[in-house]
Amino acid sequence: MEHIIIGIAGGSGSGKTTLARNIKETFSDDAVLISMDSYYKHSPELTYEERVVRNYDHPDAFDLDMFIDHVRALKQGRTIVVPQYDFTAHLRSDQTVTVESRSIIILEGVLLFADPRLTELMDIKVFVDTDADVRIIRRIVRDVKKRGRSLDSVVAQYLGTVKPMHEQFVEPGKKIADIIVPEGGKNLVALGMISDFLEKKIKNQKETE
Repeated sequence: MEHIIIGIAGGSGSGKTTLARNIKETFSDDAVLISMDSYYKHSPELTYEERVVRNYDHPDAFDLDMFIDHVRALKQGRTIVVPQYDFTAHLRSDQTVTVESRSIIILEGVLLFADPRLTELMDIKVFVDTDADVRIIRRIVRDVKKRGRSLDSVVAQYLGTVKPMHEQFVEPGKKIADIIVPEGGKNLVALGMISDFLEKKIKNQKETE
């Protein structure tokens, strides 16, 4: 069985996760969704105070070697064990999730297009393009309500690392994207077009098997 890998990138709060989940729901058991956020580096040797001030919006914040190995394994039809990251402690938790390979492999993450080793594995590259003011509002709501962050810390992180890293590493992803989707998960037309394309790819693969 051949596998179709679709990568969905975009700025923090752009709606890429919603789009990825909607595609996963459309194809149900034929698809698997992996978030790049699960692969933040585990640094228990650092104090909590040191972990808080790290730059989490730079590619170096991720264990890219593990992530790429896992994507390759899924492409080969193998099962992987995905780490789970605790954003309140800035560490990996003790829990993991076992993920079996499927026909459609959906990858999503802010810096998904920053490493050529990853983009070379993708059959479709989607960039979710959303206005900066919308993204920062969504990020504030998410980090304060779901990750226990203070408003001041979220704003400081956005101005200190999120915005400059977005301009350096995320925005250039538009140039290599196959599809640019405005407003992410709310764009039902784009969702329908992507889903139709994937359905045709799966159908063609089954007919040639």
